[in-house]
Amino acid sequence: MPDSSIIAIDAMGGDTGPSVTVAAAINILKQRKDVKLILVGLTDQITAELSKHNSQTSDRLSIQHASEQVEMDESPALALRKKKDSSMRVAINLVHEAKAHAVVSAGNTGALMATAKFVLKTLPGIDRPAIMTTLPNMKGHTHMLDLGANVDSKAENLFQFAVMGSVTASAVDNVDNPKVGLLNVGSEAMKGNAQVKAAEPLLQNSNLNYIGFVEGDDIYNGSVDVVVCDGFVGNISLKSTEGVAKMIGQFMREEFSRNLFTKFIGLIALPVLTSFKKRVDHRRYNGASLLGLKETVIKSHGGADEYAFSRAIDVAILEVEKSVPKNIESQLGALLEKQPA
Repeated sequence: MPDSSIIAIDAMGGDTGPSVTVAAAINILKQRKDVKLILVGLTDQITAELSKHNSQTSDRLSIQHASEQVEMDESPALALRKKKDSSMRVAINLVHEAKAHAVVSAGNTGALMATAKFVLKTLPGIDRPAIMTTLPNMKGHTHMLDLGANVDSKAENLFQFAVMGSVTASAVDNVDNPKVGLLNVGSEAMKGNAQVKAAEPLLQNSNLNYIGFVEGDDIYNGSVDVVVCDGFVGNISLKSTEGVAKMIGQFMREEFSRNLFTKFIGLIALPVLTSFKKRVDHRRYNGASLLGLKETVIKSHGGADEYAFSRAIDVAILEVEKSVPKNIESQLGALLEKQPA
């Protein structure tokens, strides 16, 4: 673990670019004295944003110029081939060149995955990197992967996701033996598609703490630490969760503002509502890990605000401190040897 974590930030990525990424960087440096940040992007824009916050570069905050940026709707293949001086690419290059320990970007997910895989490479034994994030549950939180990087995963890919998720959950949560479940349409052995059924014996014959098939409600009841699924299923599950959370919030606002009486009740219930909002606030869980790469890469939601993007930087710092890629690599070989021939 390095004495001081150095995080490269794609300052131009996301829906709002420097107005959020620079503010979040300043916020992190106020909170953490053991972190150095490199803001990557158009120097003029970054400098102007720093000035708005009465901040400037220092030995803990530097700027790395990049003349291009990847658009949110840009083709990943085109970004990889044509945007070699994009803020995303330059930030990833800093990690590859050992000038930074991790990269955080709110930019185009497909371009980030493609570029990171091309520049940083995957760990031995990993066919496809996966996107993992943390979701709240009734007892704490659940780690879930894959969330969209792979939309047609084979059984072997699901097994690798389980290994990566288990190692990461153990490292960042200090859980000795995380409970791993395979997302399915039921808990019975005869249920599921061909990939899920084929992955079941691989997981059963490993030394992972595999608890069997889990269903959608298990993601949130606290019965499992790591939920493994195909990226197609995982992405829909994640977006559905975000949609339901927004709907509940909207319904509550409408009901409490219906008339003077409900507004008065809302005022009395404000402390409870504030606490509830904090517990389910999706911004607290911003920062998805691109697992399976040789270095740490964190994807922030494109529409993240300052608080949410700060949380993504926190995730990067934690994974650097816990040496997550090295932990995955060190444990992967032994676990893969447990697979049936």
